[in-house]
Amino acid sequence: MDSTIEVQGRQLKLSNLQKVLYPATGFTKKDVIDYYVRIAPALVPHLSGRALTMKRYPDGVDGQFFYEKNAPKHRPDWVNTVPVWSEGNRRTMHYVEVSDLPTLVWLANLAALELHPSLSRAKNVNCPTVIAFDLDPGPPANIVQCCQVGLWLREIFEHFGLQTFPKTSGSKGLQIYVPLNTPTMYEATKPFAHALARLLEHDHPDQVVSDMKKQIRTGKVFVDWSQNDEHKTTVAVYSLRARERPTVSTPVTWEEVERALKKKDPGLLVFEAPKVVARFEKMGDLFEPVLKLKQKLPTLKELTGAVAPEAKPERIEIAAQAEEDSPNLAKRAQKKSVTKRPAQKKSRKV
Repeated sequence: MDSTIEVQGRQLKLSNLQKVLYPATGFTKKDVIDYYVRIAPALVPHLSGRALTMKRYPDGVDGQFFYEKNAPKHRPDWVNTVPVWSEGNRRTMHYVEVSDLPTLVWLANLAALELHPSLSRAKNVNCPTVIAFDLDPGPPANIVQCCQVGLWLREIFEHFGLQTFPKTSGSKGLQIYVPLNTPTMYEATKPFAHALARLLEHDHPDQVVSDMKKQIRTGKVFVDWSQNDEHKTTVAVYSLRARERPTVSTPVTWEEVERALKKKDPGLLVFEAPKVVARFEKMGDLFEPVLKLKQKLPTLKELTGAVAPEAKPERIEIAAQAEEDSPNLAKRAQKKSVTKRPAQKKSRKV
């Protein structure tokens, strides 16, 4: 059954509110919309001003899904978009920008369960506001092992006086964000993240890998440094995930990370939509500093000195290689994007 509501002065037509999108729990489209309305005060600031890629599940999490980058043509005229040039498509793409509650509700009604924004703002797509590390466990490893790697990352950045902020991926892993909010480029953040991942792999070869090849990731944590790229997006904090249950990418405290590691209990870092709302109402937005805190990324040479005071040759080589690769990273990413054109999807009623 369809209904029309008013949200902050905007008229919105909502459809199929009783449609179950998470069959295992009976979580409906109405529940999805209700969650996003309640979490909007925390979520919207993290989406505002950024190009957003939507991951849509018109038939629920057990059905087919598709990514949508270009804003749908049938969007209301009050939905803001941001233009971003696409090398892969050789044209300007107009991404949805979520700067208010009506837009967020409109997306939820499209069954855009997962929201994946850019790490940079649309006004300067080459300048990321954070450096991000996506810690992805290879079974039988789980988020508990990610906690250990996350704590190693925190220790390294603490050496430079930089603060880090953890969040669950809402899926299997943990993500560590280092707010920058100062002038930089992906050509700096990506090789830095790569070098740090390789150094962690060098120091902890039985626990960490920096290469995404699945055959070498069994029982280890893959430190995904490659997300630091203008052509990629990362799931937003507070976004739902299309898992069996309506789990959420949830900001957590370092104390919670330490507790999960100590107790070896991955369940301590699993949060579903209702609990995330309750956490926000009690604790506020734990990720708010990511939007405002200004920090300067160290150089690769500073990184080598900090992690390896004794300056072992192989460690210096890792950082030197990353520094050598940095001018070519953007070119390689652009070349790759040319060969992968996103399929055009027809609009459908959900």
